[in-house]
Amino acid sequence: MNKPIRTVSIFFMLLFLALMINATYYQFVAAGSLDDRPENRRVKEAAYSSERGAILVGRTPIAESTAVDDEYKFLRSYKSPFLYAPVTGYFSFGSSSGIESSQNQVLSGDDPRLFIGNLVDLLSNNAPKGGSVQLTLDPDAQRAAYDGLAALGDGVEGSVVAIEPSTGKILAMVSLPTFDPNNLATHDFAARDETYQRLLKDKSEPLLNRAIQKRLFPGSTFKVVTAAAALESGKYDGPDDVVPGGDTFQLPQTSGASGLVDNEGRTCPAEGLTLRRAMEQSCNTTFAQLAIEVGSEGMLRQAEKFGFNSDYLDDLDGQVRSVFPSELTPPEVGQSGFGQFEVQATPLQMAMVAAAIANKGVVMRPYIVDEVQQADFDAEQTQPEELSRAISEDTARTLTDVLVSTVDEGTAEPAQIEDVEVAGKTGTAQRGVAGEPPYGWFISFAPASDADVAVAVMIEEAPGQEIAGGRLGGPIAKAVMEAILQ
Repeated sequence: MNKPIRTVSIFFMLLFLALMINATYYQFVAAGSLDDRPENRRVKEAAYSSERGAILVGRTPIAESTAVDDEYKFLRSYKSPFLYAPVTGYFSFGSSSGIESSQNQVLSGDDPRLFIGNLVDLLSNNAPKGGSVQLTLDPDAQRAAYDGLAALGDGVEGSVVAIEPSTGKILAMVSLPTFDPNNLATHDFAARDETYQRLLKDKSEPLLNRAIQKRLFPGSTFKVVTAAAALESGKYDGPDDVVPGGDTFQLPQTSGASGLVDNEGRTCPAEGLTLRRAMEQSCNTTFAQLAIEVGSEGMLRQAEKFGFNSDYLDDLDGQVRSVFPSELTPPEVGQSGFGQFEVQATPLQMAMVAAAIANKGVVMRPYIVDEVQQADFDAEQTQPEELSRAISEDTARTLTDVLVSTVDEGTAEPAQIEDVEVAGKTGTAQRGVAGEPPYGWFISFAPASDADVAVAVMIEEAPGQEIAGGRLGGPIAKAVMEAILQ
């Protein structure tokens, strides 16, 4: 072979080798990043045109793909959309939220757990199908929570969360106002964009899942955490131990009205006040002093054992952390003792506090995905997981006793259920803005001795009504508990 031919041959061999390296790189090494590029419309169209798996409550689909006669082949549709939208979220071209987002790999069929089923489909020349996601929600509890909150009238803003204490299963998760995800799943993209922008600009934040994405001052419901810290400190043993009281209490290092704590007209004597009575009457002066006795570090440690300052919801995106601040001054610790200052909590967090007490002091990791199912209904079930031990069994027993008294004899009376022992606590938290109404809270669990359900109700806005945790939140919590216990 002469030199010119050999040179040309080597040149073309190098070109061929470069072509093979280039093809290998883009098909294997860079494939993932190219698929994820926002301008890659082909991948989006392929995902949008495939049959996604269903989202189930029990065995009933609340979100599924239906065949349609257009270029995208399938349309995502939502049953009972307003009831479940904060949980399911929506699936649209290029965007999604809620379970549709957090469980997208399963629903789209891309999850490694669905590999065998997808391989069988491929070998059978069948179109691959997404897996289904079954939620832990109880339809009766979900309906009771939604109806109870909606009954407060137009413009209500709030949330309800119910948990099974022994497992962490989320039995109800409602947030109002809500939205219709069908309007965001439409193939009319102009109408979809208009709807999305309107929802995004709405000051009432209908796209927000308040159960996990809104944290507010928990008010007097946080007194349960303060009582737990006081009991765990070893200074107090039982429900009838005498605790500090008084009609008013001047926070340390303060003077004048700005540092004065009062009980808003409730009777809390300076001497002879028991922990039981202090909880029944929701005595601010008592829990401010107990928090100061425990101290900043002790209060922080106790709050974090219940889940404050941490992430714990793995199967639904968007959880914001509930907050208990560190390095507080004595007056700040006092204010935190009754759920004010910079203490903030989500409804899910306060449901976990109630559930931990009901579960003998153990906090279970909350979860909302019960099963992941392949198209042939092979299922992988979520296993309950212990998150932490918040308090001892003795402390849990004492707090249960105190909270039962609060329902039977105190401010939480609206949660009473005939022939069922209920434990509960009200909360009415000041916003810190003059002239603005408070936030209403209610936490409870039942049956008190072996609870099947723990509930947290949060009411942010209720136009035209006086917001009070017991009066507005108590009946909602009662209805949710009855739905589970029936």
